[in-house]
Amino acid sequence: MRLTQATLDAFHKDGAVLIKGLLHNQVDLLRAGIAKNMQEPGPYAAENVTEGHTGRFFDDYCNWSRISQFEQVIFESQLAEVAAQLMQSQSVQLFHDHVLVKEPGTSQPTPWHQDSPYYFVEGKQTVSFWCPVDPVTDATLRFVAGSHHWSKPVLPIRWASAEDFYAGEDIYMPIPDPDAEGMSVVEWAMQPGDVVAFDFRTLHGARANTSDQRRRAFSVRLVGDDARYVERPGRTSPPFPDHQMQVGQKLREDWFPMLYPRV
Repeated sequence: MRLTQATLDAFHKDGAVLIKGLLHNQVDLLRAGIAKNMQEPGPYAAENVTEGHTGRFFDDYCNWSRISQFEQVIFESQLAEVAAQLMQSQSVQLFHDHVLVKEPGTSQPTPWHQDSPYYFVEGKQTVSFWCPVDPVTDATLRFVAGSHHWSKPVLPIRWASAEDFYAGEDIYMPIPDPDAEGMSVVEWAMQPGDVVAFDFRTLHGARANTSDQRRRAFSVRLVGDDARYVERPGRTSPPFPDHQMQVGQKLREDWFPMLYPRV
């Protein structure tokens, strides 16, 4: 797929853009993979509904190597080629996959956050793809346009407890309230197979799923030429224990496979 200049411009200006139908042919694969993931959760699986809320908000990540459907989508779809265009990168490397499921009647919202502060990788060439396998309207992802250009990262928190993820809050800015503060928020109603692409640094969140339909979504995080390992003030998410990388190194390819150019 060759992206239009308008799509590329929107990604770089706003930090998020909708690409309709990018994974339309992979929806059945993703549904099967998500079902397997929920039946056989990995070590990082979490339930994110807190006291006082209803429903179920499940998430899990780093399962592509054991769930063949995820591996097939990541390695055989157009995601890597599209990522190269969005990031203006000669290479595309897999960081990790992520499944997020909000069952019908789940009152727990996804808190506003940036992905980058949770990760041990930094660079201006990053992209996350988020693909629902159910139609989504109110429970879609929401983004603060241009927040990937902010000079200071937003403080990461633990979703289930709302506690600070790291010590050293002075290096982060407080989590804003984009609606109350009148920030420019972009969001899209999406059909199964539509994909929203966004920079790791773009502030985003999602409302509760008050509908009578599931909101199952599959996400893939990819990095480009300038991505390098960095140290954070504490354990990152995902943690990738015993990775043995040093500050300033590119991510090791035996753990984080190169997807583009294709070998």
